[in-house]
Amino acid sequence: MKLFGFLIVSILIMLPIEAGQCWEETDSKPLSPIKLNAQGEFVPEWSKQVIWYQIFPERFRDGDATNTPTMQSIVGADPQDTPKHWRPHPWESDWYELQDYEKANAEPELWKHILRRRYGGDLQGIIDKLDYLQDLGVGAIYLNPVFHSPSHHKYDAISYHHIDPFLGPDPEGDLKLIASEKSLNSEDWVWTKADLLVLELIEKAHERGIKIIFDGVFNHLGANSFAFQDVLKNQQNSAYKDWFIVNSWRDNSKATEFKYQGWFGVQSLPEFKENDNGLVEGPRKYIFDATSRWMNPMNKGASYGIDGWRLDVAYCVSHRFWKDWRSKVKSINPDAYITAEIVAPKEQLKPYFQGDEFDGEMNYNFSFTAAEFFFNPEGKDNISASEFDQKLNDLRKTYPKGVAYATMNLFGSHDSNRLTSHIVNRGIGNYRDWGDYFNTSIAMRNPNYSVRKPNANEIQLQKLFVLFQMTYVGAPMIYYGDEVGMWGGNDPSTRKPMLWSDIKYDNEIFNPDGSKRKPDEVSPNLSLKAHYKALMKIRNENPAFQVGEYKTILVSDSSALFGFERTYKDDSYWVILNNSDEARNITMKAPSANQVKVLFGEEVTQNGSTVEIILAARSGIILKL
Repeated sequence: MKLFGFLIVSILIMLPIEAGQCWEETDSKPLSPIKLNAQGEFVPEWSKQVIWYQIFPERFRDGDATNTPTMQSIVGADPQDTPKHWRPHPWESDWYELQDYEKANAEPELWKHILRRRYGGDLQGIIDKLDYLQDLGVGAIYLNPVFHSPSHHKYDAISYHHIDPFLGPDPEGDLKLIASEKSLNSEDWVWTKADLLVLELIEKAHERGIKIIFDGVFNHLGANSFAFQDVLKNQQNSAYKDWFIVNSWRDNSKATEFKYQGWFGVQSLPEFKENDNGLVEGPRKYIFDATSRWMNPMNKGASYGIDGWRLDVAYCVSHRFWKDWRSKVKSINPDAYITAEIVAPKEQLKPYFQGDEFDGEMNYNFSFTAAEFFFNPEGKDNISASEFDQKLNDLRKTYPKGVAYATMNLFGSHDSNRLTSHIVNRGIGNYRDWGDYFNTSIAMRNPNYSVRKPNANEIQLQKLFVLFQMTYVGAPMIYYGDEVGMWGGNDPSTRKPMLWSDIKYDNEIFNPDGSKRKPDEVSPNLSLKAHYKALMKIRNENPAFQVGEYKTILVSDSSALFGFERTYKDDSYWVILNNSDEARNITMKAPSANQVKVLFGEEVTQNGSTVEIILAARSGIILKL
């Protein structure tokens, strides 16, 4: 969720937070010997080789017209007040335009309208588009939460052992089946149709060689959860009374009210209690049981389950819990991948990557460094090629062996403005200043934030970044729709419905304040998609870009040139980037007079071992030696 992986705008949108604020640091030393492979690493080998694709399920694809969310299904999600008028929102509509049903509610706060929207994305939609992902070159999917929840983001789970019924084929039947469960004993848990459909999604993804990981939110449950609702009803007599941080119980004789701790004060997210061993026994056992359910469904074996986890606000749960939980995960599937959302300076990362907690992370430090080199304007926290090289080197050295290759190298996500809109708005702040930039990049709060479609020059900047992303050390991660040029400000506007060629979209005309602007045509950018696909193919077909050695070979501050070599066994590749606004003529010396082959970019001139390269402004080239 980081900062607030979902957005309760009225409260959380205001709160810059930093890693480490959720709990006091405890001893993070390994509790047991670290298991290393033959290469002296603890990360799964496959996690270095894949290209990740992050999917926000409610906004990816509506594949089933029969499971449309209802007004009752959103009750309990923020904003808490139930609207008088509601219906599913048109997929093709202008993002900032209020529909008639929204206008009828006569509420001035735009964020309330947007958070209430449901577009109908579901599991069937993801299944239907697996071929799209395979053709693009995706090797692994990170799914934002799919567990039962009233919100569009699903970070406020009702439970962790059921998939949201409205993501499946029979919401009404699933809700009745869930209500029939008689205990929290995992052996008594039923399998709903939505639960079974997610297993079908996993199976069909695996058939295509695509891995899948779930989003685990183990710091809290939602206020609608089975456990918290029982506490709300039965107070001290609840079987779950020790699960949450309760400050006072409801007692009329003592004139006390029921008060509890919500995550960062948010009452819809009651926080789990912790002790010296991490989470207390109740939620601890529940999370362990839910982990087993999705990693080894029906005890059929790990091959039928998910391939790992992404841990939300991981810094809000103690090291001790993560150590024990990792042992559980690896006991089910030693090849499972565990990645975390931390968002902290590199100096604070080391305790998490000692081999007994996480294999990788959502590498926001990579994003920050890339933004400072590729996008920040001169004089506004931009860095030179040599500073870029040094920061990348420092970050690689932060991790133990293998981890840098397994981190998820992203730029945008559900918690930040989209890559294209970041480029459009470059200069409004520095991405590395996470809390400040988070708020600055929210269009509804910043009237100077541009919500327009990116132009050709801005798309070219995106293409240059993607060339770097697909060839550098670490596993690239694409946020759904970036490959077709989706744009949008920070949460919630980073969560627009996916652009598909078979849907005709309304032009975007409206601004967040309700005024109108020059129409922006909304449709997939197929040229940009072809650029992504070509570079993804190069990465997937050449192991040097997945697991090869890295060496910087060109740094020019005056010309804004940066180049590096990736080597694996007998194969070597050069990646040369021109980050300036002018064409550059570059002379390089190849290690031999053998012909240099262009894998991506314009042709080169070679005379013996001398290679002449002409790069257009903001462009790059990939050469095989």
